[in-house]
Amino acid sequence: MKTSEKNYITPEGHQKLVDELYTLVKVERPEITRIVAWAAANGDRSENADYIYGKKRLREIDKRIGFLNSRVEAAVVVDVVGLKSKKIQFGATVTMKNLENEEIKQCAIVGVDEVDTAIGKISWRSPLGAALLGKEVGDIAMVNAPSGLIEYEILEVKYMTERQA
Repeated sequence: MKTSEKNYITPEGHQKLVDELYTLVKVERPEITRIVAWAAANGDRSENADYIYGKKRLREIDKRIGFLNSRVEAAVVVDVVGLKSKKIQFGATVTMKNLENEEIKQCAIVGVDEVDTAIGKISWRSPLGAALLGKEVGDIAMVNAPSGLIEYEILEVKYMTERQA
């Protein structure tokens, strides 16, 4: 992702990134650093599994911290609680029907860092998410999928009415 591009994210998604960053910086990294220091004090590092694994884990943690820092800094938090729009926007939960096989499907349009297709969270930048944006109940969204063109009829558009605890 280019740094000039907006990283739209829900408040829940943003908090999840912040929480992971905090855990890595304040809990995991200090613990691994302590283990590596202890292992290094034990002498020969070339065959010391605690030292070797610890150094490898520190590199992984540092890389993830860098990534999370950049995502949090670029975040544009979009809160749609109480939004009354009839049009599909970022943060909407959409119920739709596949016009070919009549399958009913529901998805929430979220930021790229929040995607979890197993629970119906799709990116606003995905082919389906992009096709849904701006549509209303009764509209047809056409999605260019690898298997061909898929048409979805929009059945319902809703937004959170209050923040979930």
